[in-house]
Amino acid sequence: MRKYKHLFFDLDHTLWDYDSNVRDSLSELFIDFNLGSLGNPDFELFFDAFQITNHILWEQFNKGVVDKDELRAMRFKEVFTRAKLSVSKIPKELEEEFILRTSSKPKVMDHAFETLDYLKSRYELHIITNGFNQSQYNKLKSSKLDSYFDLIVTSENSGFRKPDKRIFDHAMLQLKTEAINCLMIGDNPLSDIQGAQNAEIDQVFYNPLKTESKISPTYTINHLSELTTIL
Repeated sequence: MRKYKHLFFDLDHTLWDYDSNVRDSLSELFIDFNLGSLGNPDFELFFDAFQITNHILWEQFNKGVVDKDELRAMRFKEVFTRAKLSVSKIPKELEEEFILRTSSKPKVMDHAFETLDYLKSRYELHIITNGFNQSQYNKLKSSKLDSYFDLIVTSENSGFRKPDKRIFDHAMLQLKTEAINCLMIGDNPLSDIQGAQNAEIDQVFYNPLKTESKISPTYTINHLSELTTIL
């Protein structure tokens, strides 16, 4: 096995439990803004509409089809449409409140802390994320993940987004290292795994749902704790 020095982690869905934290935040907002009165009182329909819409928009963002401002401007308009709520009555502060509340949530993926504790004494740990500065830094702080990482690279502070190899090149330049010394761990076959391959960096595909992918990673794990058997 290759000896690595730097481990790059994705944040959302890999370490920070995006789905659980988003669900908690949306549940609060659904009640606080009385969104059920705008056409459909079913929170599960609202949550499902958000999940579908958000996935589509982030895929478009990762491919460069939409930018940060477009993603945030479009998100709840499309969610309300899909959930059969009145688009004309979207609270003007809903998007901002969603970002603030969600990024303050603390839930992490199973075995995240135990695994990072094991790795921290053996490797230099870093984050490479397509998220935006304020929200990603807030997530790291609120979840108490921040102390584990030396370098935080976002699509915003690097000017590039995964799977563009230049975001990985940017990270390696900051660390004064080369691809042979690095390993990328992430849940997204395109942005994390294909992106790392584009930069000639070995990869660990974190695949808790055991989804099929045409991309062949260096390693595949279903639980974060499996990293301790690889590294």
